[in-house]
Amino acid sequence: MSQGFRYYLRVRYGECDAQKVVFNARYGDYVDLATTEFLRALGYGAQLIDGRLDYQLVRQTLEWRAPARFDDVLEVQVRCTHVGTTSFVLETEFRIAGHHALCARAETVYVLIDAQGKTPVPAQLRDDLLRGCTAITDHAGWGTARIPTGRDT
Repeated sequence: MSQGFRYYLRVRYGECDAQKVVFNARYGDYVDLATTEFLRALGYGAQLIDGRLDYQLVRQTLEWRAPARFDDVLEVQVRCTHVGTTSFVLETEFRIAGHHALCARAETVYVLIDAQGKTPVPAQLRDDLLRGCTAITDHAGWGTARIPTGRDT
């Protein structure tokens, strides 16, 4: 994936199993966080908060390739791969920050909704999703100063 939108988060102890490896179900949580931050970076933060932009997950496919562990900083990249009439698809890739190898990849299909059910994707949102952005949201402190993880020792 190209250097588009990136979200940095640090793996917390409670997100891991007894071996201090990220529990597989947590990747869905991470996708949700990264999706919210991606949409916020596209300029839809206010609409997410006040409910003008609402969506539901329809399908999510996760593929794991390598473990992420307690205290690792994950670099999560998000990009839109498709926009349909009422739906959009986001691809999310997970890497240990500073490393090239992929830990996991998710493909998530969302459908836009309102009080009556499915609703068409507005033209501006369609354009913004497909254009993407190169913003960085850093909840781990990775971008401002390189913070070592257990893998750096």
